[in-house]
Parts: sequence; C-alpha cells; structure tokens
Amino acid sequence: MIEKKLKLLDVLKWVFIILVFVSIISSHKKQDDYEYSDNVFSLLSSSENKIIDSEIKKFAKDNGIDIRIEYDDTLKITKRLNNLEKYDALWLSNSIWMYMIDTNKVKITDTKSTSINPIVLGIRKSKADELGFTSRDIYTQDLVNAVMEGKLKFTMSNPVTTNSGASAYLGVLSTLAGNPEILTKEMLENAELKEKLKSFLSGVERSSGSEDYLEEAFVKGDYEAIFTYESSIININKELEKDNKDPLYVIYPIDGVSVSDSPIGYIDQKNESKKKQYDKLLSFLLGKKGQKVLADYGRRTWYGGVNPDADKSVFNPDWGIDTNRYISYVKYPSTSVIREALLLYQTGLRKPIHVVFCLDYSSSMYGEGYEQLIDAMDYLLTDRATVDMLQFSSEDIIDVIPFGSEANEVWHSSSIDELPSLLDKIKGREPNGITALYPAATKAVELLKDEDRNKYNTSVILMTDGAGNVGTFREFKNTYMEINKDIPIYSIMFASASRDQLDVMADLSNGKVFDGRYALVDAFMEVRGYN
Repeated sequence: MIEKKLKLLDVLKWVFIILVFVSIISSHKKQDDYEYSDNVFSLLSSSENKIIDSEIKKFAKDNGIDIRIEYDDTLKITKRLNNLEKYDALWLSNSIWMYMIDTNKVKITDTKSTSINPIVLGIRKSKADELGFTSRDIYTQDLVNAVMEGKLKFTMSNPVTTNSGASAYLGVLSTLAGNPEILTKEMLENAELKEKLKSFLSGVERSSGSEDYLEEAFVKGDYEAIFTYESSIININKELEKDNKDPLYVIYPIDGVSVSDSPIGYIDQKNESKKKQYDKLLSFLLGKKGQKVLADYGRRTWYGGVNPDADKSVFNPDWGIDTNRYISYVKYPSTSVIREALLLYQTGLRKPIHVVFCLDYSSSMYGEGYEQLIDAMDYLLTDRATVDMLQFSSEDIIDVIPFGSEANEVWHSSSIDELPSLLDKIKGREPNGITALYPAATKAVELLKDEDRNKYNTSVILMTDGAGNVGTFREFKNTYMEINKDIPIYSIMFASASRDQLDVMADLSNGKVFDGRYALVDAFMEVRGYN
C-alpha cells in the first residue's frame, strides 16, 4: 500500500514538473508564434501607448470586442508590417513612420491623430535657473551653445531605434538648418550644419533603446537633462517629487519643437466586422472619455497649442509646462531624407562609444549556443548590421573579453579596419571550462574606468548561458563602487542563465537584462540600440 502511494506521488510529481515546463514555454512564446485570427481584433501598437492598455481592454470587453494588443518599438512595427505580419489596426507614435510602410503590401485607411506629444528638453530646475533658461525665450542654438561650452549634458533615446530619439534629432537638425520649407539631402552635406549637430550630440551622456527604460534610468541615475516626450517628463517629475528630488523644467525652443501625433489606422483585411470594431475603438479614443484618459497621462488632446483648462495637476506650470501658448512645430522631411539623416547620425554624428563585450565560452555553450553567439557577433561586426543601421562607426572602440573558467584575455579594436581580425579571434575560440562571469564583468569595468566620458559613452554587454561560479558578486560590486562611474551593464541571458545574478548587476549599474533564450541575434540587435 505504501509502495503504491509512493509510486502515485512520483507520478504526480512528474505531472507537476511537466505542467510547469509547459507553462514556462507558453509564457515565453516568440512573436513569430502569433497567429492572425478572424475572430479576434488584433492591434499592433507603439509601446508608448501601453499606459492605457487596461482602459482600452475594458472598453473592448464592454462592447463585445475580443481584442489582442501587441506592443513594440515604433520603428520595429514598420519592419514587421512590411514583412507581411497580419493585423487589423496599428497605432503608431508618429505619422512620419506611416510613410515607411509599403502601401503595396499593407492597405491602411481611416487614419486619425489621437493626441499630441511634443518632444522637449527637460532640465533639472536648479540647472535651468543656473543657465538662465527660466527667465527668457530659448532658441535651439542656445542649447547647442550650452553643450559646446561644457555647461549642459543630457540623455536621450537612440534616434535609430526610437521615435522620441528620432523626432528630437530631426527637430534639432531642421532648426539648425534654418527651418527650411523642405529639408533636402543636399542640405545634410553642409559641413557647418554637421559640425553643429555633432557638437550638440557630444552632450549625450546616456542613450537608450526605449523611452520606458530612459525614464527609469533617469529617475535612478544622476543626470541633469533629458530629451524626450513632454508626457515622459511629467511621469519623471512625479517620481522625482515623490523622492523629494529636484524636478525637471521643460524647455520649448521658440524656433521649433518636434511633435508626435499618435496616429491610429485601420488595416484593411476585407472583413466588415473588423471594420465596425475599429470604428468603435476610434470613436472611444477620439471621444470625451478616451481623450480624458489620454490627457490624464500627459498627452495633449487639443490642437493649436492653447488650452487654459488643462489639468494643472498633470500639465504643471511649475515644471515649465506651458499650455497657454502656441508651439512652433518643426516640419518633418521626406521619408528618403529621414533615412539619410538617421544613417548620417549612426555613421558620423553620434557620440562615439567604447563598449566591452563579455562573451561566455564555457563548456555549456558548445553546439547551438556557440553557433548563435558567432552568428550574433558576425552580424554586429560586419556589413550585415548596416541593414538595421546598427553598424559601428569609425570612431568607436570595441573590446571583447572571452571567458570560461577565467577572464584573462582582452581582444581590442579601435577602428573599423580591425573588426575582421577581431571577428576571426571570436570565431577561433572554442567553448571550454566553467563560468567566470564576475571576473569578466570586473575586468570590463576596469577597462572603462579611465575612459574620457566627454569623448565616449561607455557600456558593458555581457552575454552568458549559465550561472557565475567563479568569484562573487560582492567582489564585483566592491570594484564597481570604487570606480564610481556611470557604466551600465547590459546583460543577455541565454539558455539556463541565472536571471537573479544578472538582475542585481543591472540594478547596481543602472543597466538592463535582455532575453536571448529564443533568438540570440535579436537580443544582440536590441541591446545595440542602448549604446
């Protein structure tokens, strides 16, 4: 009898283990597993709109709409639709990206702007007072001068991977070019304009691959200014005031501000029922209730720039937020000029980086893991990265620390010409040994501690498939704290990597952990947008 009970317990134990395993696999399904359904209304939305996810789902439920909302970075959405991923509607952060979608492949109709969100500069109030920015009208050139004189540094999202970063960059580009009626490719070749842009971008002390992360990093870090959405500055200030910290003061250059108009559009799949559901969703977003929800989250829902009735608890005038004047909007250039301008940013204008890759060559990487790692580094260090505008520039410095049981080697590259040799070394090393995760991370921050932060932004990209079992986190932490520099550690977890170990390193360094368990190349591509 006892023996039968034990066997039954063994069976139940294995059933439990299998159920847990299935649950884990299901919760980590890739985007590629998404299947379009005629019975579900599918909305592909920019991640900025996630703030009202619950309100939209409640509206859908109350109106008998079975809705599925998927969020992604705006610039990735255009690629996904051009790759023929099928959805019923899309909700982007800015209309300029609508023109990046191939209309021969995707038929978009009934597009409407849902809100207005200026991209502005938020400066710590004490710093803004020091610079005299709170007592007079400010032009874009004033911001450039403050950066060139070493009086101002700021954070921003990456123009190549985010809407707010691209919009901020294009806005500064246009105003420095004199706000022409039409910005042309020929204007981008102007040496004086490029020098001004490069001087302005030299003030970037932290770049981010997403707006959400930029908000978090700013609140946790010690930065003096940020280029981002007006709504993001509202979110940041709420957090800063909770912690009794100096809030940000919003600067609207009078010669032009970039604006995102948050357009939503119907993707015609020849389904009348889906069109009726879209019309209901659109009516909600543009109706009184939907507009109030958007305004409560810091989105301007009025046009022309003036609204004396704006909620002062959200659009707080003490933060420099001005709802009583017209904002001078920057005109965006054509799609081809935008692409050319972003390429110019990536290859010649952005502040150079000094990045250290810590790559796991432990024995457990043997086989598929090793092959994926080699493929990822081959992508980053060759012309393959140019397709996504993630290539390194001629001024970047790239170091690689391979680690197994030890982390004693450093492979160095200080020019594009040296990248093939660096890649040969990466491909020539075979997996072996255990996992010296902490010694590798320690060596990486030691390499970066004396780098000139005025010339280079620094970061560590750490990839591992297991748990660190050489050295300790305490030893790494002591070294990091002694260095006392803002060196973010971006970790890529693969296979059975310890999330807990990587999370504490990210928390310490104001970094981030990326999931590469199902697509290592994609994870490396994503993390490249953060440095």
